[in-house]
Amino acid sequence: MAGAYVLVALGIMAINITEVPGILMLIVKSALGLEEAAGGAAGSVTAAMLNGIKRGLFSNEAGMGSAPNIAATATPAPHHPSSQGLVQAFGVFVDTIIICTATAVMILLSGVLEPGSGVTGTQLTQEAMEAHLGDFGGYFIAVAILFFAFTSIVANYTYAENALYYLKGGNTLGVTVLRLAALGMVIWGGYEAVITVFNTADASMGLMAAINLVAIVLLSGTVVKLTRDYLAQRKQGAVPHFRSKDYPELHEKIDSDIWH
Repeated sequence: MAGAYVLVALGIMAINITEVPGILMLIVKSALGLEEAAGGAAGSVTAAMLNGIKRGLFSNEAGMGSAPNIAATATPAPHHPSSQGLVQAFGVFVDTIIICTATAVMILLSGVLEPGSGVTGTQLTQEAMEAHLGDFGGYFIAVAILFFAFTSIVANYTYAENALYYLKGGNTLGVTVLRLAALGMVIWGGYEAVITVFNTADASMGLMAAINLVAIVLLSGTVVKLTRDYLAQRKQGAVPHFRSKDYPELHEKIDSDIWH
């Protein structure tokens, strides 16, 4: 679905190619708060950075510790932890730089954005697509959002259930409570205002990031060592391969058979 979304966005940008450079420049200026700062708006740069960080977390979950749940179930190729880490980093690029930028460009090209109108999110994107593609645009966004939302719900529920089992709470009662809570959040989100949902999500993700960033700092030395090993093997022309015995701090804590 993401591929189809990007293709549609590229088609719209190709049709309006002469306007795209100006739109991209406007995005950069607005993201950095340059126009507001030039106008003397107090706190404009800070506000721009704060909103950018919040929406960035929402789009790619970088630093939250959720995406590695998928990485943990993957078979890295080459067979080295850093190769999967690079894949996850590329996912951040795709989510934010490609998909989010494509959405912003389509909205700005459509001319439907009216500051202060209160129209945001999915509704704004649908209106933009309808301006470009007619009724088909609205239906396309509805279907895209359905797939994006469904896959996000399934993935995050899977993360939560795996964590529950790891914490020894994966009994019938624990799983049932988790499932009811997940369904309740979906229903609650459908009834609440968009701003309320976003604020709740921002607070929840901020809490996750605060906890996970501590783990990242503690593991940073090992990550640097792994990355240097990976790049050194690539520089030698070899296919990188992880050797757990080279990492005594990890050797007794991991399943060596997996990395054999």
